[in-house]
Amino acid sequence: MKVIIIGTGVLGVSVARQLAVVGEEVLLVDQQGAGTGTSATTFAWTNSSRKLDPDYHRLNLAGMEEHTRLAEQLPGAPSYFPSGAMQWADSESEQWLAGNVERLHSLGYPSHWVTPAEARRIAGDLRIPQTIRCIAHFPSEGYVLPDLFMRNLLADAERHGARLAFGEVVAIDDRADGVSVTLAGGETVKGDRVVLAAGRWTQRLAAGAGISIPMVTATSRGSQAVGLLGYARTPEVGLRCVIHSPGLNLRPAAGGQTVLQALDLNADVDPANPPSVDGDLARTLARRFLALLPEPSHAPQIDLRVGLRSLPADGHSVAGYTSKQSRVYCLVSHSGVTLAPILGRLAASEITTDQEQDLLRPFRPTRFIGARRSDTEVDQRATTLGEQ
Repeated sequence: MKVIIIGTGVLGVSVARQLAVVGEEVLLVDQQGAGTGTSATTFAWTNSSRKLDPDYHRLNLAGMEEHTRLAEQLPGAPSYFPSGAMQWADSESEQWLAGNVERLHSLGYPSHWVTPAEARRIAGDLRIPQTIRCIAHFPSEGYVLPDLFMRNLLADAERHGARLAFGEVVAIDDRADGVSVTLAGGETVKGDRVVLAAGRWTQRLAAGAGISIPMVTATSRGSQAVGLLGYARTPEVGLRCVIHSPGLNLRPAAGGQTVLQALDLNADVDPANPPSVDGDLARTLARRFLALLPEPSHAPQIDLRVGLRSLPADGHSVAGYTSKQSRVYCLVSHSGVTLAPILGRLAASEITTDQEQDLLRPFRPTRFIGARRSDTEVDQRATTLGEQ
């Protein structure tokens, strides 16, 4: 079977690797290059602690477990770190956190309370402000180094025979005798199946093939799809796990850097006029970062990246064909880093065996058929808590 995969983000490359490992002919097609879209601008926190929908929670749990298995198989330096994560709560967030920990306990999700001294031993020597009332630890969570993860995935896919081609896909033709993909230069590539894993470009490409995949497509200031990340090059803090504190989220990054995220700042980010490293948003990130350092420090050096999330209209992942006759398998999620290993494995299994995977049943693109846009619009809280 020849499978053409459109998109070389974390989902596309994950399913490509799985298909190549089992011996299928795989062609990856991308306009820019592997991992240069949303996968390059993600907080990359692996978790299921804030996924309230039961089906989505189970899928994310499976994603976390699959990361552990995949880490044992991938070549290259480690890119997945089951470090645990912590949530710090002040008086405004204490009640919400207590309720979430109670909910997770009822689901058997590992979570417990820790003291500030225990939190510092787990996370590194950060200053925990006096305003923090309680701290919850989620030991099964972790993070990924996205650039390295993508390189390892792609290298293993290519090692098993997958090929990478560059070009802009302008049309997908799904017919009874197979599928064809047309590139901007006029070249047509034929195959037995297409995996549409084009992230935020999914809606447009799917529509050209007669498929409805409603997405959050706005990229203006205040859009739910827009997110800002800061990469603090200095000072090095020796952070050892993911931290969610009031006003600032942090995770370790390569080379001693720290990734910073302040969700309340996203509303002020305009992708058409990205914030500067010496502007108000950068200064706010720096001030909040400095407030968590144990000792006085010079102004941190922070690089900024604006990300555009791949966000289906109802906030949940999309995985599957739109009909029994279709040969176009759609795959998109705004929890891509957590879900990439499990979606890659399950999607590859469905493509090669035509056997449905139970975990994917709630996420079929057929749920959008005949639905009004108002019925599929994402709850604002779902994206606020998604943290890319």
